[in-house]
Amino acid sequence: MSAAAAIAATMPELSTWIGRSRTDEEEITLSAVRRIAATFDGDPEAVALGDALPPHWFGLFFADIPRQSAIGPDGHARAGEFLPPIPLPRRMGAGRRVRTPGALRVGDTATRRTEVAAITPKSGRTGEMVLLTMRRTVEARGEVVAVEEFDALYREAVRPGASSATNPPVPAPTEAAWADIVPIDPVQVFRYGAITWNAHRIHYDADYARGTEGYPGVVQNGGLTMHLMADAALRRAPGPLKGFNARLARPMFVGDHMTLRGVVAEGGGTRVWAADKAGFLAAEMTLEFGA
Repeated sequence: MSAAAAIAATMPELSTWIGRSRTDEEEITLSAVRRIAATFDGDPEAVALGDALPPHWFGLFFADIPRQSAIGPDGHARAGEFLPPIPLPRRMGAGRRVRTPGALRVGDTATRRTEVAAITPKSGRTGEMVLLTMRRTVEARGEVVAVEEFDALYREAVRPGASSATNPPVPAPTEAAWADIVPIDPVQVFRYGAITWNAHRIHYDADYARGTEGYPGVVQNGGLTMHLMADAALRRAPGPLKGFNARLARPMFVGDHMTLRGVVAEGGGTRVWAADKAGFLAAEMTLEFGA
């Protein structure tokens, strides 16, 4: 059965997953926050109970923790455990839309409600795909601190010996108000994966990334790219972060470098983009700040 036929056959069942939800609780512990601070080159000893965290740090908590027996061959939880049983084997982050009316504090007991928001079949140059959108609402101290819609893209398997198909390369803009050259450091990628409990093998298993998924090497974690883009923008921020939209365009690889550039966007926000080592657009983000 072709991928298109398999998707069409399963859509009636997949549609029943839309609206399913679960709620998880997380303690925002001092030790966890200190590990995060150190991973992003902050002083872990400067963190204390009660400190407000950068608003976008909510995404570093509430890791999915499937039992070992529930993990699939790619390192993700098997489809059907909580994620819908989409009949395509490859899963990767595609983008997110975030609003941050508040911030977590060290010592909080927080909750996150995760809901299957949409399941959308797509067909493109790289083959048949399904876009899964999850809506996440994080609350602490009786108030909403973050609302996120996260997109994950499911793709067909790579034929043996073939390379993973990618979007046509688009040169990234070079005119910007500022630019940072950032190494894609294998140690930071490992530490970020440990913090977020991300066991997707493309981020640490070079043989799997090449042989099974058709990449030239270990793949940079897209969540880490977006976090570094937000960090770069916040270093030049005119006010507190209120939200951001982000999209991933091309994979980057561990051992390479990326260039982050930014400009003031229409309406007073900031537009940031990431270029890979060849200068092609890999990710883009628009951030909104308060007064």
